[in-house]
Amino acid sequence: MAAAKKAVLGPLVGAVDQGTSSTRFLVFNSKTAELLSHHQVEIKQEFPREGWVEQDPKEILHSVYECIEKTCEKLGQLNIDISNIKAIGVSNQRETTVVWDKLTGEPLYNAVVWLDLRTQSTVESLSKRIPGNNNFVKSLTGGASGGVHCTDVTNASRTMLFNIHSLEWDKELCEFFEIPMKILPNVRSSSEIYGLMKAGALEGVPISGCLGDQSAALVGQMCFQDGQAKNTYGTGCFLLCNTGRKCVVSEHGLLTTVAYKLGRDKPVYYALEGSVAIAGAVIRWLRDNLGIIKTSEEIEKLAKEVGTSYGCYFVPAFSGLYAPYWEPSARGIICGLTQFTNKCHIAFAALEAVCFQTREILDAMNRDCGIPLSHLQVDGGMTNNKILMQLQADILYIPVVKPSMPETTALGAAMAAGAAEGVGVWSLEPEDLSAVTMERFEPQINAEESEIRYSTWKKAVMKSMGWVTTQSSESGDPSIFCSLPLGFFIVSSMVMLIGARYLSGMP
Repeated sequence: MAAAKKAVLGPLVGAVDQGTSSTRFLVFNSKTAELLSHHQVEIKQEFPREGWVEQDPKEILHSVYECIEKTCEKLGQLNIDISNIKAIGVSNQRETTVVWDKLTGEPLYNAVVWLDLRTQSTVESLSKRIPGNNNFVKSLTGGASGGVHCTDVTNASRTMLFNIHSLEWDKELCEFFEIPMKILPNVRSSSEIYGLMKAGALEGVPISGCLGDQSAALVGQMCFQDGQAKNTYGTGCFLLCNTGRKCVVSEHGLLTTVAYKLGRDKPVYYALEGSVAIAGAVIRWLRDNLGIIKTSEEIEKLAKEVGTSYGCYFVPAFSGLYAPYWEPSARGIICGLTQFTNKCHIAFAALEAVCFQTREILDAMNRDCGIPLSHLQVDGGMTNNKILMQLQADILYIPVVKPSMPETTALGAAMAAGAAEGVGVWSLEPEDLSAVTMERFEPQINAEESEIRYSTWKKAVMKSMGWVTTQSSESGDPSIFCSLPLGFFIVSSMVMLIGARYLSGMP
């Protein structure tokens, strides 16, 4: 019997989406933005001490290889020819630190995850002197054997070592934090050919897109205009608003960051960002620590059973409070409990907590930008939870708009890769961008009720603060990481390092 003929779908683009909770590899049709196949592997988190969060760098790297190979197998089963994959983009967790031996490629320690609090005392000490990057491209392009050690402007802008105006590593900042500039990766645009896959099913395919995960989601949501914003619901929650080619300095606790630079000769665009540390992570905590659910999907069923938290409020400040408070002394609390409270009410309160935290950063964004958002574009794995999306519309009191294909982080990385010079299979011109089907959630409660619930949440937040005092770094065990500033990260270098083990370098 003759072998089945391979389907011809036009140019395809792959995307590595390496997040805090999982790694995925996804393949898209560059002409329609249709997701054709993907594979996902959950990543283990380790908590060796209170406030410490680590991951095994080798596990992260292996998960990328596994996802690429498994996705290619699935495409073969669908009769899709993987030789049509013309480029690969990379999106990664931005603020997780990995340091490795440049000769052997071996990590010197576990990855210190962006949720980690061990450097809090160091940060406070450094702040008194004032008047952190993951490289998969290096790994995928060959690692220690000639891999390309580079990152892009969006990842570099998260390190506190990068001048976001000149787009170069800042000598004064590196000296201030005592970071030798020679260990830092070369900084490139978010869309250009960095190198070629060196091994595996996609050997020879260029890696040509690199974006920090939240910038990738901004691109995937096609927020290319000044004032467009998106909120991604993952391990944490991240609201980004495109501010165009100008840096806007927040007066309400938000961060100014690089949004993207889609080509060597293209202009850089900036964004305001509001960050929530714990969103999807609170569901994982209910599953792994309390055991009240067996799978993350069960949270929706529990919440639906009661339809209310019955006065129970959950502030999941496991790693302190991020925007707009930036309060490291806060810790998680559940309050308003009665004998009537059960696990369903706690599940509902956990979902409400994600929505209340989003309301806080949206309010700050509206004050900074001057023009309130008329609706909120959302994406990320948690948006599959319809209870959560309806709660979010109710608490914000504006419509919430969700794309039918929620994998916008991977889509953004694929768009950057496909649009790169020398690849050119994905047009980013407005008239060429595919129309996206949206699901819309309208507020279903009155504004007064929304405000009452929100004001009660704010009371709970105040009670979560001041629970811990900083231990001086001298009192703890000595560690190489005690000298690292909170914002110094080497994870995007590791994603490129992943590319490098799989890639051959290119000039």
